[in-house]
Amino acid sequence: MSGRRKDLIDIQELLRQLRTGDSNRHIARQMRIDRRTVKRYRQWAQAHDLLTGPPPLLEELQALAEKTLSSSSPPQNISSVEPYRELVTQLVKENVEIAAIKCRLEERGFDGSYSAVYRFVRTLQPRTPEAVVRVERQPGEEAQVDFCYAGRMLDPERDKLRRTWAFVMVLSWSRHQYVEFVLDQKV
Repeated sequence: MSGRRKDLIDIQELLRQLRTGDSNRHIARQMRIDRRTVKRYRQWAQAHDLLTGPPPLLEELQALAEKTLSSSSPPQNISSVEPYRELVTQLVKENVEIAAIKCRLEERGFDGSYSAVYRFVRTLQPRTPEAVVRVERQPGEEAQVDFCYAGRMLDPERDKLRRTWAFVMVLSWSRHQYVEFVLDQKV
């Protein structure tokens, strides 16, 4: 099923709900769309007299939608850094920091923000996520241990506060964690 046909089926369902007289809020909740979208389609349906009389056939609805519903893309924002594209591209290739790039642009009359330069540089040089390799071990093959200072706790044998550490062990295969408070870091 094409994306356009799917959109028309959604419009057909939206039109069916509009014809019941439900509120925009109720329809938006039912169809999980924005109320403003429902309002826009309600106005479109009223303008084409689709809310009264027999419901239109899918083919008729498709033809009407293609003629009357705008399918234009929203206006695109143009970066304030765009006029300096060549310079910024050259500086990025030279591994110049973004703050320094902004200073160089300001020398040439740029009055935009650091964020604008940052976003523009990220479009030229998108970050790729770092690959992480999970090291697999067989059950019982490895455990990772560590100690961390846990503050003072009451020693029941001496009945006084003593420095304590948390002994932490993580089994590499199952990721099961064991924690015990100890009074020293001896093995």
